[in-house]
Amino acid sequence: MNGAPAPALTYVYAVIPPAPAALRELLPTLKGVAGAPVALLSAEDPVSFAVSAVPRADFDETALKTRFEDLRWLEETARAHHHVIEVLAAHTTVLPLRMATLYQDPAGALDALRAQSGAFTAQLARLSGHAEYGVKIYVRPAERDRAPAAPAATSPGKAYLAARRAQQHAHEDHYRQAQVATERIADLARRHTAGQVRHPAQSGPLASAAEENVLNDAYLVPDGGADAFRAAVAGAARDLPGIRIEVTGPWAPYSFAAP
Repeated sequence: MNGAPAPALTYVYAVIPPAPAALRELLPTLKGVAGAPVALLSAEDPVSFAVSAVPRADFDETALKTRFEDLRWLEETARAHHHVIEVLAAHTTVLPLRMATLYQDPAGALDALRAQSGAFTAQLARLSGHAEYGVKIYVRPAERDRAPAAPAATSPGKAYLAARRAQQHAHEDHYRQAQVATERIADLARRHTAGQVRHPAQSGPLASAAEENVLNDAYLVPDGGADAFRAAVAGAARDLPGIRIEVTGPWAPYSFAAP
C-alpha cells in the first residue's frame, strides 16, 4: 500500500448542457490543466461538469498557497484552463467556473452538480446564443494636443503658464468626452445587449502607459446582433477625438458565470 499513488483531485472547468456529438468526439484528444485529459462528469441531470483528474500533491490546499505565488505556474494554469473553456464554447453553451475549482473526488463533484443542477440549467439557458464582449474607453493624454502658439511678445514664463492651462483644459475636455461616450454606450447597450458587468478600470501593469483606462465593461450580446453592437459602439466615439474605444470578443461568458 505504501507504493500506491495518492488519489487525484477532481478539477472542474465549466458546466455545459448535453454535449453535441462533435464535442464528444473531440474530448479524448483535449488536454487541460497539468496536461490532464478532459472528460465529462454527469448523472441523470441535464447538465455536466467538464473535469480533469489532477495530482493531489500539486493542487491540494497547502500546495495551492505556494502555487498561487508562482507567476509562471499561474500563467500556465490559467492558459490551460482558458483553452479548455474556449474549446467547449466553440461547440456548445458554456458556464465557465473559476480557475482551481476542485473537489476531493468525482463523487463530491457529482454531489455539487446535482445540488446546483437547477441553477446551472437556468444560467445556461440565459447564456445560450450569446457571447461576452468587452468595451473599454481610454482617455488620450492632453500632451498630444498641440497648445495654441503664444504671441511673440509673451515672456517665456507666461507662455509656459498659458501652455499648462491649455493642456489642463484639454485634459478636462477629454474626460468630458469620455463621460459622453459612456452615456452613449449605456443607451445603446439597452438596445443591443442582454446583460452588463462593470469591471474596475485597468491600472498598474495591465494599463497602457500612453492612455488612461476609464471604463472597463463586459456585455452579453446575442450572436445575431454582434455586428450591430460593434458598429454602434464604434460610432459612440466618432466625434470625440480625445478618447479611444476598444471592443474585444467574442469570449466565453466569464463575467456572467455567477448566479
